[in-house]
Amino acid sequence: MTHEKNISPINGYLMLFLCLILIIGGVAMIVNTESPLYAIAIFTGVILFLGLVLVNPNSSRVLLLFGKYVGTIKNNGLFWVNPLYSKRKISLRASNFDSERLKVNDKLGNPVMISTILVWRVTDTYKAAFDVDDYKNFVRVQTDAAVRKLASMYPYDNFADEGIEEDITLRSSVNEVSEALEKEIQDRLEMAGIEVLEARIGYLAYAQEIANAMLKRQQATAIVAARHKIVEGAVSMVEMALEELNQKEVVELDEERKAAMVSNLMVVLCSDRDAAPIVNTGTLNH
Repeated sequence: MTHEKNISPINGYLMLFLCLILIIGGVAMIVNTESPLYAIAIFTGVILFLGLVLVNPNSSRVLLLFGKYVGTIKNNGLFWVNPLYSKRKISLRASNFDSERLKVNDKLGNPVMISTILVWRVTDTYKAAFDVDDYKNFVRVQTDAAVRKLASMYPYDNFADEGIEEDITLRSSVNEVSEALEKEIQDRLEMAGIEVLEARIGYLAYAQEIANAMLKRQQATAIVAARHKIVEGAVSMVEMALEELNQKEVVELDEERKAAMVSNLMVVLCSDRDAAPIVNTGTLNH
């Protein structure tokens, strides 16, 4: 057998009542008759009492008979099974796992610190109990392995100077990365009978040794992008100004004066400080 087998044992309340009758009745008969034969009833009641199993909600009991898998009790309540059965408790509740922060290299080779938050639960008690040695430790180890693999598949972020634009990055593509991580972990935990309910990145940052350098790089990239936008807008404004002056015939400018005007307007529009103009009260040549 390689899969879980659900069983419905005998009602435990009836067997509990029978055990109490045997034990209390045996004690009473020994006291009244002073016959040791009634000790058999007490012994039988104690043995039967060992077969009682209490199963809480969202919990289970895996039953074994001399190393052979008998079945799993998933219904909650009080039940009675063969007293010779060994019983192993496996929780069916959803569990959280917050992994440690791991230092891994992303697709571009940059060291990053990353951790994951995993929500999981056992769906096949046979696989969880017998296909892996310790299913809880199995979850931790396989989750760390999946995170390391995922981090190596995507870059931390896109940079204009890399020359290659990635559609999915660890920093910006949260949904896509979470889906890929969940699938990767689910494939690894399938053999342990574990279902992944949710997996997402809990912590993500550059490693300490390159964090300052990467911060400066991001700032430089943002400054270049902002300057590019400013220059693009300034060129449009200068072009519009020259066109309006020409259409309305406000002033006639030769090529030299147009060049000077363009130069002055570009300086004013592209400067990161307020302009301090100098008013010329003489001629244009002085």
